[in-house]
Amino acid sequence: MTLVKSAPPMSQDVDLSKTYDAVVVGSGAAGGMAAHVLTSQGMDVLMLEAGKKLPIEQELRSMQWPYDHPRRGDAPPGYHSLSFNEYNIRTPPYAKGSTFKHVTSYVGGWGGSDYVKNILVDEKDHPYTGTKYAWVRARALGGKTNIWGRLALRLSDYDFKAKTHDGYGDDWPIAYADIEPYYDRVDRYLGISGVKENLPHLPDSLFQRPNKLTFGEVKLREGLKKMGRVLTPYRAGVTTDGLKHNRYRSKCYGRGACDRRPGGCDIHATFDSPTGLIYPAVDTGHLKIRTNSIAHEVLVDSNTGKARGVAFVDSVTRKSYEAKAKVVIVAASTLESARLLLLSRSPQHPNGIGNSSGHVGHNFCEHVMGPGVTGLVKDLVGKPPTLDDGRPGGFYIPRFRNLKDRQPGFVRGYGFEGSGGFSIFPGNAFGAPDSARSSRKKCVTTPGRSLGWGASVRCWRATRITSTWIPTPKTPGGSPRCASIISSATTSARCARTWSPPAARCSSRRGSRSWARTTRCSPRGGRFTSWARRAWGATPRRRC
Repeated sequence: MTLVKSAPPMSQDVDLSKTYDAVVVGSGAAGGMAAHVLTSQGMDVLMLEAGKKLPIEQELRSMQWPYDHPRRGDAPPGYHSLSFNEYNIRTPPYAKGSTFKHVTSYVGGWGGSDYVKNILVDEKDHPYTGTKYAWVRARALGGKTNIWGRLALRLSDYDFKAKTHDGYGDDWPIAYADIEPYYDRVDRYLGISGVKENLPHLPDSLFQRPNKLTFGEVKLREGLKKMGRVLTPYRAGVTTDGLKHNRYRSKCYGRGACDRRPGGCDIHATFDSPTGLIYPAVDTGHLKIRTNSIAHEVLVDSNTGKARGVAFVDSVTRKSYEAKAKVVIVAASTLESARLLLLSRSPQHPNGIGNSSGHVGHNFCEHVMGPGVTGLVKDLVGKPPTLDDGRPGGFYIPRFRNLKDRQPGFVRGYGFEGSGGFSIFPGNAFGAPDSARSSRKKCVTTPGRSLGWGASVRCWRATRITSTWIPTPKTPGGSPRCASIISSATTSARCARTWSPPAARCSSRRGSRSWARTTRCSPRGGRFTSWARRAWGATPRRRC
């Protein structure tokens, strides 16, 4: 049996008269790693987190059965998670005028909203304005690492040297060989499950034991192999063999609600910043953590112009404080970090810190999500059920477009994430287009026989996206609210239109019958139209 150590005590009493070696703003993946590396070298570090320290195991309850919950995982009355249509139809701030007392982002609506209601930001307390954009925020120690999707892929030289490959965009100033040793160190420390495939466009990690594919997933893999394409078990940031150097995390036992909730793991087999990085850093005696601390300015020395500390507001007492340090590390997520840099204006930095070029807040790039297909595995109809629940993910199909050939109409490529098999809630119930009676019958007679997957498509023409932050009226916590101005991107709409029909054709060619296509598109980045619906009607049924 693996004994998991409880979290170390973290006092809110922090000595702010002291000058620390470093102040880290944010406690997510970046902030946690920065604190861990610095404290391991004996440096004294202060971490500022805007959210609170939650009893995360009590929040996630990933071993709880649906029938043990009074509402089968749903949040109590008064809570509402934004839907895809609300993002498409309404304009920010999305919670304005809502009759619900609490409003969270769409992630809370993925199932089990009661388990993330205190982790996700309340959109009523933290509104933003500007272009339509589904901004997912989590204000708690660990940030979104508490509920992330667990897919852990390495970038390759097809990403770092993309311009050399296809002539578009710009190459990175580094190559895969430069950061491969650091990928290896992270893999050993955090634990990644998966299978080696020896693909140049999807480099292998140092894998621990993979999760087994289901029958339908194996059938799909065999069919794709004949086409020269690869289906590999989901590469998850989950330790399946355990980590001898970390007593705060347990190995995965495959018995949680991994595929029924937005994410999270109460035995911490899935990597999260607190148990993976922050608690071990606290054990060194060199890390102090102050939660409920909303940073609103990086302070600079009037003589040198270099950072000397951080000004922040306590969200509980609403008092203002300053933390002094020799170095300031901003790791507050992509948009929040840009906001903080732009708010940090001074005579030495009139446009914000690090913004002499005017590029802070520009070139923001997301990826298109949403469209998907579901197929019925005919070989499983009438077969007895199997135990397929409790996996952190199903499978991943790496990019296969524009590697050696040149696909007309778009550049780069896309990957597929998906899964199939039996679970507590039949996956084929999602997106069923038929009448209520026939949908219920189909879910009852064909549970576990479906395969579903969707693609992540790169947002292209990223240089046309700008993100500018301006201070507006104060939030309840005292920090300036941010008004975002994000111009629409010229996204790879053609790419999104191209993959949807082939994906469904793959389903039918692999011995599956495609009976449902999800045609909604997530507004996480770019434009907000149902590309898949338009594509299915307009694009010829090409071989996938």
